[in-house]
Amino acid sequence: MCGIAGLFDTRAKQTFPRELMQRMNDIQLHRGPDESGYHFEAGVALAHRRLSIIDISSGQQPLFNEDESVVVVFNGEIYNFQELIPELTALGHRFHTRSDTEVIVHAWESWGEACVERFRGMFAFALWDRNRQTFFMARDRMGVKPMYYAILDDGTLMFGSELKVLMQHPGLDRSMDPLAVEEYFALGYVAEPRTIFSGARKLEPGFSLCIRHGQPVPEPKPYWDVRFTLDNKVSLADAQAEMVERLRESVRLRMVAEVPLGAFLSGGVDSSAVVATMAGLSSEPVNTCSIAFEDPAFNESAFAQMVADRYKTNHRVETVQSDDFDLIDTLAALYDEPYADSSAIPTYRVCQLARKHVTVALSGDGGDENMGGYRRYRFHMMEEKMRGALPLGVRKPVFALLGKVYPKADWAPRVFRAKTTFQALGRDSVEAYFHSVSILRGDMRAQLFSPDFQRRLAGYNALEVFRRHAANVGTDDPLALIQYLDIKTYLVGDINTKVDRASMAHSLEVREPLMDHPLVEWLASLPSTHKIQGQEGKYLFKKAMEPMLPNDVLYRPKMGFAVPLANWFRGPLRERVRSALTGEILAATGMFDPAYLRHLVDAHQNGSRDYSAPLWTLLMFEAFLRNCQAVTGSVPAMRAA
Repeated sequence: MCGIAGLFDTRAKQTFPRELMQRMNDIQLHRGPDESGYHFEAGVALAHRRLSIIDISSGQQPLFNEDESVVVVFNGEIYNFQELIPELTALGHRFHTRSDTEVIVHAWESWGEACVERFRGMFAFALWDRNRQTFFMARDRMGVKPMYYAILDDGTLMFGSELKVLMQHPGLDRSMDPLAVEEYFALGYVAEPRTIFSGARKLEPGFSLCIRHGQPVPEPKPYWDVRFTLDNKVSLADAQAEMVERLRESVRLRMVAEVPLGAFLSGGVDSSAVVATMAGLSSEPVNTCSIAFEDPAFNESAFAQMVADRYKTNHRVETVQSDDFDLIDTLAALYDEPYADSSAIPTYRVCQLARKHVTVALSGDGGDENMGGYRRYRFHMMEEKMRGALPLGVRKPVFALLGKVYPKADWAPRVFRAKTTFQALGRDSVEAYFHSVSILRGDMRAQLFSPDFQRRLAGYNALEVFRRHAANVGTDDPLALIQYLDIKTYLVGDINTKVDRASMAHSLEVREPLMDHPLVEWLASLPSTHKIQGQEGKYLFKKAMEPMLPNDVLYRPKMGFAVPLANWFRGPLRERVRSALTGEILAATGMFDPAYLRHLVDAHQNGSRDYSAPLWTLLMFEAFLRNCQAVTGSVPAMRAA
């Protein structure tokens, strides 16, 4: 696992300053503390920070082909590199290392842009081919590894593993993109391909960018997408057996390392299945680690212990205190742009714990999205049955009116919130799902944003992120639609971002067997009835894991990896949240309605509403602004209208 950075002059052949590249590289020291490397030539500068995992003795980067005409910097792991080496050797390539990085340069020589289609893994890389005068960059299919880039006014392209790398360049436009702000307050993150800054972009998962020197820079283009065909006729019993074998293969590939290896063990289905599979593949006890919470409502450590005891793992547990909120400013600096998933706190702590004992950890991330595990999926499916009873033209006016006049009941369980149900029934499937996952829903954002900021949005709604992806789903199956939307948005923008930054803050590599793309493609071929049956989500996976895991782990209610925000904002963070929301930093942006900010704080702290998620979202936005002020000397301005 590593950090990469670079500059490429798309028009001329300027010489880039070494001190600039060193600043860009040094700011991501945490991603690769073991070594650094650079390459400079006319019009090209590449930099690399290395966390040594495979071929420790000779896998240094930047890495070249035989005649040094192709050079690459790479972050991630190509899990099938050992299979590709004989094939590339037969094509005449000579390997000088045993690293997966060298596979990239030779695969590029033989297969060009199509090389990415041959890679199985998590990766972000950039390479320069002097003979072809071509610069190429790519990101893995599931967006596990990040890639930020910007094209400056003078034609310079710069890239890096984190946004803070790009912020080292004085030419980056750091004004805030109002559309990104709208996306953040709806979703809790800025969705690909935007960043919070107008001048920077994220390369989307499964996309590549190929530039010929001296030619106009094209748009990135996709090389892969998951297709929910749902046409696999395999029986449930046969699918269970195949699920076990596919998981074994995926885990086996991710256990290759020359450094200490372990796994996260939360006590949920996904991480427990990964640990059970690892135990079956290892002759030594698996290293596992868990975070426990003081508050029993959030504590899954007993279930993790069941799995640890069953497989006799080397299990470590640390307790997160109920007031572990000192990380707010740390997280703001770590994520570079606004990020509102409060589970970043325990994720940071579990990575901190794991790094004391291992350098590589396997996780269970991706299981819910790919196998239908979220409770919201079941709610959506129930609502879809009701929506299917009436055409949208009839539903929309009737239920929109009922949703408007019916009293709000946030205090009640969701199934009894008639206002919310009426509103959902008055929407189409994409809008209803977007509404259900939004942190601040449309009516709240309308009240939150000032009239001036709403004019800057010019009618833009973050719903368009979901609309854009829904146009490509290729099926009318209601579960497949929302799985696809989550894979394209939540999994990338929230889950993978959270884990990458939290793990790399501690120089820990996290690998993701449940996001192995052949496994993802196979799961997408299965009928939705294999994933949700009645009220049981992740049905196939749980049935497949029954011989390996206790029923108490498989069939208990899902808890998630949460922290007690509601209590924090009425207790130890009471004054901090009030001062942040009513203070000078947010007021100076001109983006928010001060009266609505006061309402959010007052209503939450007097107990009449639970506004913990919106308050955390605003608190982290304020922390982002303060971090920018600390780094650059000023709060970023809004992009000119």
